[in-house]
Amino acid sequence: MGSLAVLTAISLDKNLVDPEGFLGPSWLRLPMLVFGALLLDMLPRIIWYARLKPKASVQVFKDRWHSHWNRERITLVVMGLVCFYITYVSYRNLKSFLPEAMGLKKYDRQLHILDQALFFGHEPALVLHDLLGTGIVAHVLSTIYLWFLPMVPLVLTAWLIWSRNISFGYWFATSQCLAWSLGTASYYALPTLGPGFEYTWLYQDLDNTGTTQLMDALNTGRENVYWGGIEGAVQSVAGFASLHTAITLLVALMAQYTIRIRWVHWALWTNFGLTIIATLYFGWHYVADDIAGIAIALISFYLGGLASGQKFERHGLSSHPTTTTSRVPVEENRPRPTKKSGAPAA
Repeated sequence: MGSLAVLTAISLDKNLVDPEGFLGPSWLRLPMLVFGALLLDMLPRIIWYARLKPKASVQVFKDRWHSHWNRERITLVVMGLVCFYITYVSYRNLKSFLPEAMGLKKYDRQLHILDQALFFGHEPALVLHDLLGTGIVAHVLSTIYLWFLPMVPLVLTAWLIWSRNISFGYWFATSQCLAWSLGTASYYALPTLGPGFEYTWLYQDLDNTGTTQLMDALNTGRENVYWGGIEGAVQSVAGFASLHTAITLLVALMAQYTIRIRWVHWALWTNFGLTIIATLYFGWHYVADDIAGIAIALISFYLGGLASGQKFERHGLSSHPTTTTSRVPVEENRPRPTKKSGAPAA
């Protein structure tokens, strides 16, 4: 991804840009997330075990550092964040270069016709507006959609730092990089703007929400970059595969396979479902975009698992690592045999 971004920038006589985002620029955002996660990991332990006493706090910090923040963990965190940083910044730049690299040809009309066919001649967005309303529900779905922006770096940081098995952190980081890369490829394979930008009249009755404001800002940014001649900025309007759908599904799958807390499963699967609704409700994507996003998530999840040494069971939503780390050997992660009638447990 880094090489593609550099080569594309050179061929178009463009400069690579470090896009602004949640908590500021990427070079500052990722270290802040690591520091915040380290603080969140250490501070409750210091409060609970040391009662904030200086001498005891130092000992608690040392014990946790030596037991958890070993060379394997630090290598995972650094590698995961650096690779994700390169992939994400390259994604943003390649997305911004899309109109100049591929020309102005778009496939919005074809995907719009497909949407109407799937909904028996009706507009998917208008069906959802009539069914759910355009008031309170718009604000709820807007919150779900915008939660994606801080969620991406937060969940990645959480898996890198707190996953009990090192291989789970590599699994998630690898799958994330694959998903953003495949999403970028989909933009170039089938360039679109999205219904909210191409068919704006379908969404005029929606309440003013953070999501509608974001869409207006992105549209203005696109116009400023390509017709206003503004340098050092990126335009972020591109359709086809929905990476909101892909990443929220990827997070739900990772939780299903690596976390045993059921309410977390339900929360993340619900977030995935509501995100799909939001992409259609606000006009970010066509139905085909969401289907492509699901495909990207499944491919990235599986390939990332294979690359990190996971073995998928034939039946059931479970996996266990086939790689060994110093603290979590393979044997501790294999599923326990179930006791069958008439047969002793293993």
